[in-house]
Amino acid sequence: MEHHGHHHSEEYGRSARGSLKLALIITSIFLVAEFAGALYTNSLALLADSGHMVTDVAALSLSLAATFFATRRATPQKTFGFYRVEILAALLNGVFLILISLYIFYAAWGRMKNPPEIKAGWMLVVALFGLSANIFSAYLLFGNRSQSLNVRGAFFHVLSDAVGSLGAVIAGVAIMFGGYQVADPIISAIVGVLILCSSWILIRDAVDILLEGTPSHVNIVNLQEQLKQIPGAGSVHDLHVWTLTSGVLAMSCHVVMADSVASHGAILAKVKELAREKFKIDHTTVQIEDASATEQVMDSCDCNLGAWYSAR
Repeated sequence: MEHHGHHHSEEYGRSARGSLKLALIITSIFLVAEFAGALYTNSLALLADSGHMVTDVAALSLSLAATFFATRRATPQKTFGFYRVEILAALLNGVFLILISLYIFYAAWGRMKNPPEIKAGWMLVVALFGLSANIFSAYLLFGNRSQSLNVRGAFFHVLSDAVGSLGAVIAGVAIMFGGYQVADPIISAIVGVLILCSSWILIRDAVDILLEGTPSHVNIVNLQEQLKQIPGAGSVHDLHVWTLTSGVLAMSCHVVMADSVASHGAILAKVKELAREKFKIDHTTVQIEDASATEQVMDSCDCNLGAWYSAR
């Protein structure tokens, strides 16, 4: 049996932590400024945006802590290390986003029925500064978002906050030049919908990883067929592919040798090469079995797997 481990590169870890630290500092500074501005101008759009910034600070702090945990070594109790801390952080970020959107809907509904007076000029100034800060923070996180679900969660937070700041700018202009006080809660509700959509995507991806679902880019039937074509391999069963954390895939399977002449080492090497080169799977656990001992290993399983995947 062969077991192969994989770790995030130190270069990527430093890059992600540096981006998260700077984004956290910028967001914290503008959180205070925007909250004070919301109280002064009586703007729900600014208050919602500053409330969202609170979760941004929490999300960025959580994401930063997760990057440190993910690099800790495995222990006898945590044999895979702390990879899943990243996914748990992403899931919590998604839940925070939902709670914020629900609060925005509640507050917006009350204000639509009775729009309060708002200091539109100051609201516009504060919103523009907040938008600038959010755009810069999103830019810092943009490069690492595709490599880490955790950083993607922080990126979604900051990006949706930027949309909130843009909404506050639009509402400020509408109130200042058109006197449309109702623009403040309407824009807030629209921002709430956008936040809800981004949180759904984040939670869906995190839950799929926690349930150890097959990664979307891996066609497991195709993988099984290619494994069976390896010289010396007869059949493949108990094949599983899952995600440990963002960018770290794992696979386990049993390979039945076609005959006793085949080399265990040669088959293992080919399985690892195929998984790594064609399916980007670096963490493999393979059990090689003699054909004589596993003649009953069901070809029907292979057929059922193919039928299940097609139906999916």
